[in-house]
Amino acid sequence: MFRRAFSCPILLSAALAALLAAASPAKAENRVALVIGQSAYRAVPSLPNPANDAKAMSKLLTDSGFEVTTASDLSQKEFNQKVGDFTAEIAARGADTVALVFYAGHGLQIDGENYLVPVDVDPKREADIPLQAVRLNDILNTLNSVPTRMRILLLDACRNNPFPALNQTAGRGLALVDTKTGAPGTFLSYSTSPGAEAEDGAGADSPYTTALLTAARTPGLPIEQAFKQVRVAVNKATGGRQTPWESSSLTEDFKFVAANGPASANAGPMPVTQKRSLEQWKRDLQGKQPDAAHEMIVSDGTPEAYQAFDALFARSPFAAEVREWIVLRHKMAAWHEAVTINTAASYRSFLAEYPDTDLSIPARTLIERLRFRPNPPAQVAALVTCTAPPPAPNAPSPQILKKAGVAPAQDSEPVVIKKVHATPPRDPEPPHRTVLAGGPVYGGPPMRAAGLGWGFHGGGMMMGRPMGFGRRF
Repeated sequence: MFRRAFSCPILLSAALAALLAAASPAKAENRVALVIGQSAYRAVPSLPNPANDAKAMSKLLTDSGFEVTTASDLSQKEFNQKVGDFTAEIAARGADTVALVFYAGHGLQIDGENYLVPVDVDPKREADIPLQAVRLNDILNTLNSVPTRMRILLLDACRNNPFPALNQTAGRGLALVDTKTGAPGTFLSYSTSPGAEAEDGAGADSPYTTALLTAARTPGLPIEQAFKQVRVAVNKATGGRQTPWESSSLTEDFKFVAANGPASANAGPMPVTQKRSLEQWKRDLQGKQPDAAHEMIVSDGTPEAYQAFDALFARSPFAAEVREWIVLRHKMAAWHEAVTINTAASYRSFLAEYPDTDLSIPARTLIERLRFRPNPPAQVAALVTCTAPPPAPNAPSPQILKKAGVAPAQDSEPVVIKKVHATPPRDPEPPHRTVLAGGPVYGGPPMRAAGLGWGFHGGGMMMGRPMGFGRRF
């Protein structure tokens, strides 16, 4: 009977097809995406491009094998419901799911926390944003609450702050998020650098989405290589005013479109890439034309690459842009450090470096808010000091350059950032409490340097303030 059944060509073909389908990695990989475009804001002028961006990204992702849920102009309640429904869908698909969220619309940071902005937000003060908007860390934690192969978040959300009441008290752009401190398997992309603002663009789509639509369609291109292309394309399209940024903890590779099309296998081990030192970058850039060297460092996106360019091409047309990037990156890293430690002393250290920036008022506000909270036992804080370089044409002030270890304008070696260990001042304060969504939780003060006071961040463990679930006051 067995021999007779498989003598039929139709049955034999069906059996072979079933075996091939079972052996295909692509069939095992579920791809689901949530695409949100926020254009019709009620309290501020509408944004023309997010609706177009969401429509174009939905088509790209559908063509790339994703099952896409598209939503637009969501209120806070609708936004949270969509994220909850999307997470339930991921859970139903199983642990082999690739989950992607694309968001286009307004986004901002308040006290070092990032928020995506529903269309019904109408804040009168910065304290209204946590009540009316959607916290980025809550989305990360929700996605991390179910097993997945990887999580990809693409945020075209760094447009200018449209709320006049917050212009003096909220920092520019979005705050830095380090995915490596959370659960592995996360890729996060901003449309511009942390602390900077992105342009909506003059075309149908934003510069970021326009570049992403091209790079993601390249067959066989790994996601991290695709975003190198996005960085270069956006930087060129905006005349250096905007450079996208990513943070990745991926352990497996991912391609939007595999070399043989969307239906073929895409997953595989993440290639190991060796990070180049400052000296290696200087050797690699030596003898290059400034425009070619500039494209190389924008594609790479590391401080070592930018500092090497600054040392070798301090008089090039790109010098001011490169120095501004270095200073901004250092400032946002220092702000991330202060918010992670989350003590009055950490914010004072930040203000000592950056006494007059867009983050000065938030830092002072947090010092005042923390004045009844004890500092941890004596801990070692790394304070950055360096010798101030002489001023360069069209460059930031020497005082700001001093903090970032930027090279002098002359053709000489860059200033090396040195770490000086110091014990921050202590403020006598009563025991603190941790304020969480579910109520207060009491515990010991956070100790980042000493390894105490653990908090959750992005589904993983992180020393310092529990960024994923609440803030310690």
